[in-house]
Amino acid sequence: MTYPNTQLFINGQWLDAADGRTLAVFNPASGQEIGRVAHAGKADLDKALEAAQKGFETWRDMTPAERSKIMRRAAALMRERAAEIAPLLTQEQGKPLAEAKGETLAAADIIDWFAEEGFRVYGRIVPPRGNLAIRQMVLKDPVGPVAAFTPWNFPINQVVRKVSAALAAGCSMLVKAPEETPAGPAALIRAFADAGIPPGVLGLVYGNPAEISSYLIPHPVIRKVTFTGSTPVGKQLAALAGQHMKRVTMELGGHAPVIVCEDADIALAVKSAGAAKFRNAGQVCISPTRFLVHESVKDEFAQQMVKYAQGLKVGDGLAEGIQMGPLANPRRLTAMAEFHEDAVKAGAQVLAGGKRIGDAGNFWEPTVLADVPLQAKIFNDEPFGPVAAIRSFDKLEDAITEANRLSFGLAGYAFTKSLRNADLLTRRVEVGMLWVNMPAMPSAEMPFGGIKDSGYGSEGGPEALDAYLNARAVAIMNI
Repeated sequence: MTYPNTQLFINGQWLDAADGRTLAVFNPASGQEIGRVAHAGKADLDKALEAAQKGFETWRDMTPAERSKIMRRAAALMRERAAEIAPLLTQEQGKPLAEAKGETLAAADIIDWFAEEGFRVYGRIVPPRGNLAIRQMVLKDPVGPVAAFTPWNFPINQVVRKVSAALAAGCSMLVKAPEETPAGPAALIRAFADAGIPPGVLGLVYGNPAEISSYLIPHPVIRKVTFTGSTPVGKQLAALAGQHMKRVTMELGGHAPVIVCEDADIALAVKSAGAAKFRNAGQVCISPTRFLVHESVKDEFAQQMVKYAQGLKVGDGLAEGIQMGPLANPRRLTAMAEFHEDAVKAGAQVLAGGKRIGDAGNFWEPTVLADVPLQAKIFNDEPFGPVAAIRSFDKLEDAITEANRLSFGLAGYAFTKSLRNADLLTRRVEVGMLWVNMPAMPSAEMPFGGIKDSGYGSEGGPEALDAYLNARAVAIMNI
């Protein structure tokens, strides 16, 4: 399938940048340029902001039922077009075709769920303390136009969670999507446009991230900011938003611990954590990263994980049977080499992988490291790549202490047959999402977000709508 050039979407129209600027898009499997994406400038942003304000004034006055119909049509279009959209996602991001199609279909499910959740944005009646002639109400109103900033690892998924929650709440949204992977987000926005969303309700721009964020966040039209990305950048954007009293949702970096207890089902742990580890070549914010395995089962777990990693078929995601594609860009190859060299220098054992594959594209071997020292970089900084780092523990309390040692608190995993262990892990592991005896299974109806330095706010469940709503108190005296 031919990869298209991608335009901006402003006020219901697909447009080139006003000054004609574009950026190159590269296929990570080949390293070759495959297309161009429009680079927005100040004139484009001004036009998009004006449209977002007008779109908000239209959208907020539509009923939840009217909004829901449009959202459901968009979801249906995503399902109809999944076979066409998936190859675009694979070409620009690298993930295997099956994962790309799964991401596209999951987007439709997310839209559908939020389309219904919009009906449940309820206020309430509060009885007065004295005079029964007073009617006290709590009203929930949309906060206003939203600026969204999304990353390249899940080009559709990261946008659709934000868009769906905002639309369900009655907000308009201007999306600054990733330049590296522009066609996926454009396909999503096109589905909404073709479903009949009014002009200005959704906008899509690309360009220099720092320039666009520094212009949009302080702008008086924007009333809320939502960002998915690294913790350092998230802190900068949250600080900027705070200076202008803007509501913020932050889904930031993670360093997910995997605690494998002595009574764990090892085969289940390897299958579940292995699939999560090497999904999208490890470029997942909730990817398992620190494998903490009880001393009594460490060798068995490591051996099975090596077998799992070595059994993965790595290559161009468009090829038949590929289970892991390339890293998204050359920067990730450099990072993997640095993480690996540091771990080995610190004393880690290389059980599998550890090298670049070939000299074309951004391929890295599925890697398993054992006996990784705590001071190794990979046990302290988010690796964001296909490396499983293992170390052992004697007591579960020690594993929990290590799980909580870092400032990250996004996701965690655990494997045990003991209800006592499961209860302790549930209460003590400091993460926003914990999966026990299973792979990660986020869904639209469950909260999605972190604690500590991994951010705040949710992008799933009824909680996702909270940040897009103002709660107002109104009291009326009947006279």
